[in-house]
Amino acid sequence: MSSPGAGTALIGLAGIAAGAALVLLHLTSGTPALSPAEVGQAFGADPDDPTRLIVVDIRLTRVIVGVLAGAALGTVGALLQDGLRNPLATPELLGVSGGAALIVAIITVLHAPVPRVAMPLLATVGGIAIGLAVVAASARAREPATLLLVGVASSTFLSGCVIAIVTLGRPSDVGLFYQFLLGSLANRSWDSVWTVLPLVVVGFPLALALTPSLNTMRLGDAVASGLGVRVGLVRNAVLALGGLLTAGVVAVAGPIGFVALLAPHLTRLLLGTVDARWVVPLSGVVGAVLLLAADTLGRAAVQPREVAVGVWTVLVGAPALLLLLRLPRRALP
Repeated sequence: MSSPGAGTALIGLAGIAAGAALVLLHLTSGTPALSPAEVGQAFGADPDDPTRLIVVDIRLTRVIVGVLAGAALGTVGALLQDGLRNPLATPELLGVSGGAALIVAIITVLHAPVPRVAMPLLATVGGIAIGLAVVAASARAREPATLLLVGVASSTFLSGCVIAIVTLGRPSDVGLFYQFLLGSLANRSWDSVWTVLPLVVVGFPLALALTPSLNTMRLGDAVASGLGVRVGLVRNAVLALGGLLTAGVVAVAGPIGFVALLAPHLTRLLLGTVDARWVVPLSGVVGAVLLLAADTLGRAAVQPREVAVGVWTVLVGAPALLLLLRLPRRALP
């Protein structure tokens, strides 16, 4: 396993710098356009000041949700690809996105008697519940492919349930739910931030703790078991942690595809290593930059209208996936 060398710090700093530039662009662009000085002044203005409301309560919350969601997706993608030894493993295969979408569909389309402010929390719980069910169903599986098949089956079943619910809804309700399915960072509040932030704060250290075992598992399950790694336990921990982080993201931003797939591969190419100790944390940085960049493109492409960030990640991610399939095997997990 090759070492990332001194370039790791440079790549990390470049990612942080790119993220900072995108954050500043988000805070200053839009209607009205603001200068960096005006943005700085807005943080010290009165709570009722219109500029402060725009910067702090509209644009800043969107940026924070984007950073947290991108970091979570990038980290989960790296965990799943290494833990399942499959370069195409994504959070969607856990059924978490489908579980969260089902809860949102029930609340939005069927008008379940619950407060709308509770929807992100309930969607998170629903996504986690489905993810844990997939983990439990796969607990005795000896091959990673079995885990993926269980996840695909769960996702397909949940998609069918969502479609069935949508057919029962009114056009106005279906339109609102459709916006959720596209994946978007627009109009996110501080409640959205507080929904996903605790999951990232807890999940990121746990992800780092799994990286030594993930490196050992690259030698094969039999060898890893002989070296003292509890392969089944580690793999289930990866699935559970991936489900936890993905559920929080889907609950506040909807299903956003390809970030979890692309971020780890880009990180490995930049680092020149597959060492999970470096790939997992830096995939979070790359994921945050990718999602902020896609959201910036969505805001700027057809002004004054916006294209949902989930649309741009698919449009860019699908061709990128075809390129990844052409990579030499040594560049893949």
